[in-house]
Amino acid sequence: MVNKRFSLRNVSLFGIVNTIILTCLAIITVYPVIYITAVSLSATSEVVQGNVTLFPKGFNLDAYAQVLNDDRVPRAYLNTIMYTALGTAINLLLTAVAAYPLARKNFFGRKFFLLAIIITMFLNPGIIPNYLIVSELGLLNSVWALVLPNAIWTFELLILKSFYENMSESLREAAVVDGASEYRILFQIVIPLSKPALASIGLFYFMGHWNSFFIPMIYLNDSVLYPLQVVLRDMLIFSENGSNPSLVDAAALAPQAMKNATIVLSMIPVLLIYPFAQKYFAKGVMLGSEKG
Repeated sequence: MVNKRFSLRNVSLFGIVNTIILTCLAIITVYPVIYITAVSLSATSEVVQGNVTLFPKGFNLDAYAQVLNDDRVPRAYLNTIMYTALGTAINLLLTAVAAYPLARKNFFGRKFFLLAIIITMFLNPGIIPNYLIVSELGLLNSVWALVLPNAIWTFELLILKSFYENMSESLREAAVVDGASEYRILFQIVIPLSKPALASIGLFYFMGHWNSFFIPMIYLNDSVLYPLQVVLRDMLIFSENGSNPSLVDAAALAPQAMKNATIVLSMIPVLLIYPFAQKYFAKGVMLGSEKG
């Protein structure tokens, strides 16, 4: 009885409203994922008749087999994995190195460089100047056109800089007394202690590279180099227009099942990685906002 009265006293109008809103947001977020998965696993007749809502009906994997039999999809999958892995590694390395001097209050020109970096968040030169620079550097139609122009993201750099600033200064002072150089302090002390922050910004970098399709469309001319998102876009457009009969056999499979199967395949790596990175993501953001 005591526990019941205690729980009732802790129920507030804010808590009820907050729970209702969060539940609605969760349903709105999760339902599309469940729906496209159910459609991709359902029989063609059920999909065409619109009988699929929440669970697969007439379970089959024909749509996945058809998608994977298309030579473009496995190749694009490997391209995306390579671009994402290389891009995220370059992002983390350069961001970690660039944030360290900016976190040092005695760094000469610190305020000037910070101002110049922050300005880039509000002033963007646009697509044409960026394309001209990439073209003049000879990076067009190569993986480097996708990873080098976006090697450092301003917001992630500021997050990591804030994390560095809140680290204990005594660690660096002890390393300096022992004769450690700045490079050794950065790579053997600062970066290993920054794993939560690096994991959090690494998740942003990973998602940015994995979901990127506009930049590859601009810089890549060879379809062999296309990432999964560009191939997925082409598949969705062609299947809607019915202009790619080699990809979809309308007599055997519903275009909706094909499209949703391709979307599910593109989501798998994100769904596998995010649960493991989520704890570091939350911890890294919170540590970057604390003082001391």
